[in-house]
Amino acid sequence: MKLAEFMGSKPDRLWHLAKQMNVNYAVSGLAWDEKTEQPWDLMPLLRMKQRFADFGLALAVIESMPPSNHIKLGTEGRDREIETFKEFVANMGAVGIPVLCYNFMAQFNWFRTSTTTRTRGGALVSSYDHSLMANAPLTEAGLVPESLLWENLHYFMEQIVPVAEAAGVKLALHPDDPPISPIRGVGRILRSADALERAIRLVPSECNGITLCQGTLATAGEDIPSVIRRFAGQNKLFFVHFRDVRGTAEKFEETFHDDGKTDMLEAMRTYYEVGYDGPARPDHVPTMEGEDNANPGYELLGRLFGVGYITGLMEAASKERAAAAADASVNAQS
Repeated sequence: MKLAEFMGSKPDRLWHLAKQMNVNYAVSGLAWDEKTEQPWDLMPLLRMKQRFADFGLALAVIESMPPSNHIKLGTEGRDREIETFKEFVANMGAVGIPVLCYNFMAQFNWFRTSTTTRTRGGALVSSYDHSLMANAPLTEAGLVPESLLWENLHYFMEQIVPVAEAAGVKLALHPDDPPISPIRGVGRILRSADALERAIRLVPSECNGITLCQGTLATAGEDIPSVIRRFAGQNKLFFVHFRDVRGTAEKFEETFHDDGKTDMLEAMRTYYEVGYDGPARPDHVPTMEGEDNANPGYELLGRLFGVGYITGLMEAASKERAAAAADASVNAQS
């Protein structure tokens, strides 16, 4: 496993802290502060990759994408958005950024009803209570049925997957968060491991796989080690969001990495069992004492906790695998 962290596109304090914690892989979004070029153009991507490289960090994943709501809704302008998306993926391949984490959530991305829920020691986490959305009005898109989203996802993949194959870029589809449908009349289709598998089989390809967001799939009631084995066994596991929750899709909250419902050590053991060697990062961390919660889920101190915790799990799982291999070798010789 390649331990990574989500970082801004230009050096800041987190870049320094990441290196000090022995994190050598970066995940980043698009550099929207470019003045004369679009962030998905070749040169902004190349310069961003080189900024990371000059700092000793390998840019392993882009976790962002150009405007795509018309693609998801199938409305006027989607073909223009698809052409831009094709340029983006081709440019990623040209500069050597290997993985794109993208989603197919229309109208809004990950969604919470609170970002100030109290957890251990008074730390703040995000949470979702579906009952609070019962009287929420429809979005301007109106009713968006799941059948339409499946049709639009297929249309999109038919055009993008061949470009990704030619560029050597892995498409890592993220599940819908929260995994419940609909929200404000908008369907959410990628709510389970079965749905993710259905999605990537729409256009079969070695480059068409998933982001395994443990928190989302745990919220959906999935057994995380089983999901790891399922997609790793098909070579479709391209990226991991290592986080946890407590609750169900109807009502849940984020947790510290050691305080949720998933056996995180067993999950890590499973990544080592299947030989997963891709990037993984902590995600949606608590806001801790002294932080202002201006960026819920992505404040600094919780990230330090998450990286440290994951590093410990990686060491434990790695040493267990090595010890088991040594024992097996001794038994084979006796």
